[in-house]
Amino acid sequence: MLNYILIAHLLGATIWTGGHLILALVILPKVLSSRDIDVLLQFEQHFEKVGMPALAVQIITGLWMSYRLIPDISAWFTFDNDLSILISLKLLLLLATIIVALHARFRVIPTLSAKTLNAFSINIILVTLLSVSFVIVGTLFRTGFS
Repeated sequence: MLNYILIAHLLGATIWTGGHLILALVILPKVLSSRDIDVLLQFEQHFEKVGMPALAVQIITGLWMSYRLIPDISAWFTFDNDLSILISLKLLLLLATIIVALHARFRVIPTLSAKTLNAFSINIILVTLLSVSFVIVGTLFRTGFS
């Protein structure tokens, strides 16, 4: 069963991280040079349909796998072994992602224009860096810190 949970988690990570890499490396430079925010909004609208469910799958499967590795949830935050450190890092990355996403959704996107595009660009870059960090930390579950 754990194998299927891991596969679902990795597929969610592929969609979430891949989509943000495309957004940051392909779409955003075009939008910044043209200042055409409609291209950005169209991508966001389409990506949200698969990106948000992918993130939800990652959260559910990540918590499930964490619980299977360390059933005592309070031990996730002890920082006394590699697993608790990695689980805590993943949860901190999730919290940071939620904060950046809420900031974008409620502060930046409602006032998005060609003039405020740079502020939204920072949000895009931050979420992309956070998503890549999720992948890097995720690999450490298998490879360890060394």
